[in-house]
Amino acid sequence: MSKDRPPKLTGIPAFNAYMGTRWDTPDRTPPVVPGAAEAAAAHRARLAEALPGRTVVVAAGEAPVRSNDTAYDFRPDSDFYWLTGCAVENAVVVVRDGGAVLHIPPPAHPGEPGFWSDARYGELWVGAAPGPGDWARALGIEVRPLAELREEVRPDPEAARALASLRMYKDAWETGQLRQAVDRTVEGFAEVVREIPAAIAGRGERWLQGTFDRYARAYGNGPGYASIVGSGRHAPTLHWVRCDGPVLPEELLLLDMGVEVASHYTADVTRTFPASGRFSAAQRQVHDLVEKAHRAGLAAVGPGRRFSEFHHAAMEVIAHGLDDWGLLPVSVDEALSDAGQQHRRYLICGIGHHLGLDVHDCARAAPEAYHDAAMGEGMALTVEPGLYFHAHDLTVPPELRGIGVRIEDDILITAEGSDVLSRALPLDADGLEKWMAGR
Repeated sequence: MSKDRPPKLTGIPAFNAYMGTRWDTPDRTPPVVPGAAEAAAAHRARLAEALPGRTVVVAAGEAPVRSNDTAYDFRPDSDFYWLTGCAVENAVVVVRDGGAVLHIPPPAHPGEPGFWSDARYGELWVGAAPGPGDWARALGIEVRPLAELREEVRPDPEAARALASLRMYKDAWETGQLRQAVDRTVEGFAEVVREIPAAIAGRGERWLQGTFDRYARAYGNGPGYASIVGSGRHAPTLHWVRCDGPVLPEELLLLDMGVEVASHYTADVTRTFPASGRFSAAQRQVHDLVEKAHRAGLAAVGPGRRFSEFHHAAMEVIAHGLDDWGLLPVSVDEALSDAGQQHRRYLICGIGHHLGLDVHDCARAAPEAYHDAAMGEGMALTVEPGLYFHAHDLTVPPELRGIGVRIEDDILITAEGSDVLSRALPLDADGLEKWMAGR
């Protein structure tokens, strides 16, 4: 026997024979969220109605490589999950006339060569692995090995647009999932606020980011996107996901976070808190204007109204407020015109989007089905105006520099109007101070 390196197990017949014996059968029940299979069947029927006679092929995708032979966590393609209720890496679903055949990579069970040697599909490596029969019973559709797939997997822009448009309208099961995601997110905010003193004491922004992410993994699938925790001059940075700074006791703390539940539906909520528990006069001034814009946006949300209406409603409030503070270099009318937009210096991003399986849901929909369309019952969206005064912006008076405020709520369009799912979190400065004090 060589002393240089251990023998290669794949080349030892005796070992291979021994590894195939005396294994009991583990519980291979597929991890299907209750109601997901039934919802997916209804979704496939809607797709067949939208694209009659068409065959649509959608792949689940695979986790990107992080380094060498390690990968990031796998999350299925949203269209794939919407059509199947299944989260199997490298699976492919073929939908035709409302029916479906799901193709999955067969797992390697005891007695098969890959059982112990295949780190990707071997059950000894990945844990109990349902096979085609297990998935077929759980999902109520035909399931075959991936090797039997005959259809070509390729981009289909028409199908992608159709799926994006269909997914805009959530059914009862989907809205239930979104409500769970928002409820868990509000609870996660409470966990984070309780940890602010520890973050101020030295643990910083990343401690708060980790607090929420841990909660999201414990009570859901994980965070729905990279959690944003911005203290002080970091708060105006729209996507401050580095979270490597301190939490400053006298500054604002912007938290943009969402729990993705097991069904992969996610919330997306933002509140801006005074780390000390009390807003300063300047902080309250900015927060009050954003709150006013936010309420104007919420009032413009409802069935039959254009999706872009809440954007314009909030922007008008922002522009007038900035003009009152002497921050506009032109008139309000000129700023609000298509040829102006000077107020957007302090609000460069959009102020709302569809919400669902993706945090920015249905992004591949055609413009006429998205921003140019009317809102309808079953749509879920966010409204999120803000003001972002960067510390190095010399157009801003010194007392406002480094202040960033965003307020974001998740809303469901109903037949009568709208339902703010995240209403448990206060909007106004007084309410936020009281909510913090009660944690």
